[in-house]
Amino acid sequence: MKKVALYTLGCRVNVYETEAITESFTKNGYEVVDFEDFADVYVINTCTVTNIGDKKSRKMLRKAKKINPEAIVVAAGCYAQVSPEEIAEIEEVDIVVGTSDKSKIVDFVNEYKLSSEKKNYVNNIMSVREFEEMEIDEYHDKTRAFLKIQDGCDRYCSYCLIPYARGPVRSRDIDSIENQVKGLVENGFKEVILSGIHISSYGKDLGSENLVDVVEILSKIEGLERIRIGSIEPMFFSEGVLERLKAVKSFCPHFHLSLQSGCDETLKRMNRRYTADEYREVVDRIRDTFEDAAITTDIIVGFPGETDEEFEATYKFLSEIKLSKMHIFKYSERKGTKAAMLSGKVDPKKKEERSKILTELDEKCMVEFMEKYLGREMKVLFEEEKEGIFMGYTENYIKIIISSDTRLTGKILSCRLNNISGDGIIGELI
Repeated sequence: MKKVALYTLGCRVNVYETEAITESFTKNGYEVVDFEDFADVYVINTCTVTNIGDKKSRKMLRKAKKINPEAIVVAAGCYAQVSPEEIAEIEEVDIVVGTSDKSKIVDFVNEYKLSSEKKNYVNNIMSVREFEEMEIDEYHDKTRAFLKIQDGCDRYCSYCLIPYARGPVRSRDIDSIENQVKGLVENGFKEVILSGIHISSYGKDLGSENLVDVVEILSKIEGLERIRIGSIEPMFFSEGVLERLKAVKSFCPHFHLSLQSGCDETLKRMNRRYTADEYREVVDRIRDTFEDAAITTDIIVGFPGETDEEFEATYKFLSEIKLSKMHIFKYSERKGTKAAMLSGKVDPKKKEERSKILTELDEKCMVEFMEKYLGREMKVLFEEEKEGIFMGYTENYIKIIISSDTRLTGKILSCRLNNISGDGIIGELI
């Protein structure tokens, strides 16, 4: 049997697309093996958010050919989209595919088998106007499913290449979303996570539906117990949005609100379309509406022009709003972005110092958040198991660890939350 190995870098959308690519290979008679194993085809779904993403993408492309020099190596995704010539120059790469036409990768591999001719299939993503359907019938994880419902971004934050890698906003037809979720529920899934490149923009190209409409329609599907949304812009939560979400019993109160900086001057250079006070107001409204809301975020330190005073403003802001989890990133310059042309580059050592300071604050805030739930009873959807230890998540995304002789994977069970352990809480079944 022919063998294929796949490797994913980057975001949840890439994870979803890799699952879809995997399924297209299995339907065409391929056996899926680990990336470290000998395979006939290797597909690397690349990322270009940071220089590290580019570097690791190149490393994995070369590694594939070392495992099997005769294999067909496919470079797909965001890095391939924005730098197709650079990717094509890598000797080990046979096929280059951008962020569209991923559903055709098996066809491209078959064409290569006939011609053995290196091919670049990257097209002009800015001219793509239709959402590329990539349905998945089977997931490796049988508890919750990531569901891509939107692609593209038109926000053009000054540091980001993604609008150039993903093109304009395209939304998946709401009937198509509903049908796939019904199929997932029939196959035993209890939770879906709605994902997209800029999910707040869902429906912008359709003219009528928006993200809340999707949540409300999916909530009527019998057997779907949890609906979660991916990273979302804070200004999405206009008047009435939170109230509509609150009315959906299956909606999980976990909000990943992109912040990037707590200083207005930095936000302006980043071309983020809100102020720190506007972000704070959204956080307050979420907490007023959802008693157990978990609010997480991303922060960039060392953005060009970020002075000590600007960083201190960010630190003060984050100390005050106390989010449950912060993902800290050191600014990575991307060629072709407006930020790359800004003056005031921050010294790498200073970036490291600032990252360390915010990481320490994050750990403190995370513990404070979890402490509020000690002794409480909460429902947990269990996912992973290793040697009798099961891991799952509450509705507000607290990681719970439980020891059990009974298999818990795929079940939603009531647990008492007892002791903090690392980034989670040790619990017991009730």
